[in-house]
Amino acid sequence: MPLPFASPTATVPPARCATLSSLAFGGAPVGNLYTEVDEAEALRTLRQAWEGGIRHFDTAPYYGFGLSENRIGEALADLPRDSYGLSTKVGRLVEDASGRHGDQDGFAVDGRVARFDYSRDGVRRSFEASLRRLRTDRIDILFLHDIGALTHGPRHAEVLAQALDEALPEMARLRDEGAVGAIGIGVNEEAVCLDVMARFRLDAIMLAGRYTLFEQAASTRVMAKAQADDVAILVAGPYNSGLLGNADHPGATYDYAPASPAVRERAQRFYDVCRRTGADVGAAALHFPLAHPAVASVVCGLRSVAEVDTALRRRATDVPAATWQALIDEGLLAPGVPTP
Repeated sequence: MPLPFASPTATVPPARCATLSSLAFGGAPVGNLYTEVDEAEALRTLRQAWEGGIRHFDTAPYYGFGLSENRIGEALADLPRDSYGLSTKVGRLVEDASGRHGDQDGFAVDGRVARFDYSRDGVRRSFEASLRRLRTDRIDILFLHDIGALTHGPRHAEVLAQALDEALPEMARLRDEGAVGAIGIGVNEEAVCLDVMARFRLDAIMLAGRYTLFEQAASTRVMAKAQADDVAILVAGPYNSGLLGNADHPGATYDYAPASPAVRERAQRFYDVCRRTGADVGAAALHFPLAHPAVASVVCGLRSVAEVDTALRRRATDVPAATWQALIDEGLLAPGVPTP
């Protein structure tokens, strides 16, 4: 039976994002992020998520250069389409690339590449290819992927202009046509969220790693504006790239790179507090973002049946009130942030 937290009919702001479950499946790992995932294991992982009550699956063409979308499409193909929600992204086109090795761009997939394309035609082509890979006729939330200075550096202004002039209007047309339920951006930084929100109406934002148990300072303004403007926030990367993912000690990575000694030292303080107050750090990491009224879902990247089971258990596990108070008392949570 689906768990109560994952009801597919739960309504979250705005109404266009009503298919979201509070815990969503992040599809990058089953796209061979960093290392290969066996095909059969990937499909078992996805089915385990659905059977455990997870009702929203997020992916992107970039994740394994189509592999993640293909696997999600296959795993869910025989299930009623109304029993789950899908989000994917536009902004890159997947192409054949003879001689390209899978260790060159983060995904262990040979012979393919994804190149940026934020044009109207690129958005439409990317979207139609995603529908084929996902074996569906509609996408519940469509995100514009990886705009922002963090990704594009000196080309940021040019990319942002094209996103506002071409990509986002084309996504809005897809929404008007009924092929998409909601539109938004999927990014890792606050500044571009604020830039876009000031100039284009969004339904949702997927924000990775910036509003988490470990950090909130780099998302204060966007969270407040999202709440004021009724924009649904999907928090991705709740473990901060694995930093808070282990059961008993900090992970070795943070923000998709090796964690510095200072970051690991601060992370250890979270483990110390949770151990002292009888809480699981991973459970706290999944529960914390959902206390904010702007947050509709936490998107957790999962690559195995064991990881799915761990995420489900953590989401269903209560975190003692004493844990939140201790984190506040030790200055590990930003002043005034909502706690469960």
